[in-house]
Amino acid sequence: MEDVIQSLLSSSREIAVIGLSEKPDRDSYQVACYLQAQGYHIIPVNPNVAEILGEKSFASLKEVPGPVDIVNIFRKPEAVPEIVEEAILKGAKAIWMQEGIRHEEAAEKARQAGILVIMDRCLFKEHRRRTGGSL
Repeated sequence: MEDVIQSLLSSSREIAVIGLSEKPDRDSYQVACYLQAQGYHIIPVNPNVAEILGEKSFASLKEVPGPVDIVNIFRKPEAVPEIVEEAILKGAKAIWMQEGIRHEEAAEKARQAGILVIMDRCLFKEHRRRTGGSL
């Protein structure tokens, strides 16, 4: 799995952050801010905010124009199946569920559609551990 994560991080540029908060003290904001500073294009997905981190926010993943490499989920596990459905339709390369988020049934559906699934791991921590990146 470590090589797979390294390859994903190296080959990805577009990261949709589902549940990205506009509040700087929230984990989703801090992770997205870090990833943006590392050169990734962050796509906020939050129906309650027009813009986050200088990027237009979308109400749902299906409204995001263009491709998405990683769908980074900061939502409760019960929201994951709908997000996975949208990620499949979007043709995402990977679904990344942050620490504390797992949904085995949705993960299996994504895998069956050829999407890499990473659960219960922090994208910030995984990237930083491999690159030594900082905010």
